[in-house]
Amino acid sequence: MVSKFDRIARYVNVDAVLKYVGERRHEDGGYCFVSLLDDTNVNDTYYAVKIYELLDLDFPEPEKTIEFLANAIQPQTAVVAIAMALEGLAVLGAKDVARERSEIVFTKYNPAEGKFAVGLGGSEEFGTATPLEATYWVTKAFDAIGLKFNPDEREAIREFVMKFRNGNGYGVKQPTTTMTYQAIFSLRKLGYHPPKSPHFRNCELCGDWGGFTEVPYSLPPYLEPTFYASRGLEIQDEAPSCPRRHIWFIRQLQNPNGGFRRSIELGISNFQNTYRALAVVEFASRFV
Repeated sequence: MVSKFDRIARYVNVDAVLKYVGERRHEDGGYCFVSLLDDTNVNDTYYAVKIYELLDLDFPEPEKTIEFLANAIQPQTAVVAIAMALEGLAVLGAKDVARERSEIVFTKYNPAEGKFAVGLGGSEEFGTATPLEATYWVTKAFDAIGLKFNPDEREAIREFVMKFRNGNGYGVKQPTTTMTYQAIFSLRKLGYHPPKSPHFRNCELCGDWGGFTEVPYSLPPYLEPTFYASRGLEIQDEAPSCPRRHIWFIRQLQNPNGGFRRSIELGISNFQNTYRALAVVEFASRFV
C-alpha cells in the first residue's frame, strides 16, 4: 500500500514543505511561519503538528512542543487557540495533559449557560471568531482528547448550531462552505445525524478552474473553501467530481519557499494554507 506521504508527494513537493516548516521551528518548541520572528504562536505550532500527522511522520522533539502548547493554555488565550492547543497535545500523545487543562474552556465556552465563546478573540477565517467557529473548534478538540459534553450541553449546542441553518446549508445571510462544514461536523461529533448537504457539490469548479468556492456560482476558487468542501464531501462519504482538477488547482498554490498560498493570483505562504493544501491533495488523490 502506498503511504500518504508518497501519494501526496506524487503531486506536490513534500520535501520542500518539510524544509519550509522545519526552518521555522524555534527553541521553545513553538513555530512561527515568519522565520525571522521569535513570536512563536499556537496557530502555527498547531498546523506544524497537523502537517506531520497528515504525512504520518514523527514529530521532531515532541516534548518541547507539548510543553509549549500546554503553557499556551491560559485564561487570556482565545477559545479557538485553546482548542487548537488541546487537539495538538492529543496528536502529540499528551491527552492526559490536555484533559488536565480542558476545564479552562468553560470559562469562555459554556453551552449550559448559553455562553458560546466569551471574548472570542482571533479567528481562523473571519478576523474575529464567530460563535459557530468556536463551537466547531471546541467540539473538535473535545473529540480529539476523548471528552464528551453532558446531555444538556449537547442539546444546547445542537439548538445553537441549528440557528445557522439556511436553506440546504448553514450560514448567516446565506449558506457558506466554511460554516456548513463546521455545523455538520459539530453535529455529527455530538452524535446527531444532519442530512447530507448538496452545498459542497454546488460550489465545485471543474473545467478550467478546479477547487471550490464559498458560495455557489461564484469565482474564483480559494484554498479555504476548497479545504472545507473536501472535508464536507469526505464526512458525507461523497467523492469529488473532478479530483485531478482539484489537485491541479492546489499545485498552482505552492510557492518557491515550499509553503502554499490561498489563491492562484497572489498570497504568501503560511502553515495554515500549507496544511490545508496537503489535506486537499490527500483527499482528492484517493479518487485518481
